[in-house]
Amino acid sequence: MPSKKTLLALVSLAIAGGAYASAASAAELTVADQLDIQQTYARYYHTIDAGDAEGWANTFTDDGEFNGIKGRAALIENRKKSGPSKTRHVVSNLVLTPTAQGANGSLYVFIFDPQQVPVKINSYSRYDDTLVKTPQGWRFKTKIRSTDTTMGR
Repeated sequence: MPSKKTLLALVSLAIAGGAYASAASAAELTVADQLDIQQTYARYYHTIDAGDAEGWANTFTDDGEFNGIKGRAALIENRKKSGPSKTRHVVSNLVLTPTAQGANGSLYVFIFDPQQVPVKINSYSRYDDTLVKTPQGWRFKTKIRSTDTTMGR
């Protein structure tokens, strides 16, 4: 029969291991989470191309922020200024990293005019985002767009 010290050590290890496993699982994204996040990204770019300011704002939390524009009303107002896009957004290389609060996302975006032949990339950007899971699904908490300076080198 194990000693009381051995039993105490085993119980302590089990408790610590369980706490570690809980912390680790809280910082993982399920396949369903990953697919839902990808759909959030798709809705984000489809609504921009369609000029749907409210649909675009729906991809953010109510207090979400895009490049310094914060809150639902401000996001809608800013997006309405742009209207429907003649261009199309094509995204690539989405990387998702789980965090204790949700996830970080990073990707590249190429913008082109589908009526221009031959097709030419008009601009390119990098986005670095934070996402959280809400009762309405995954939403952007912050979204930062920057010029991708690696192109053209």
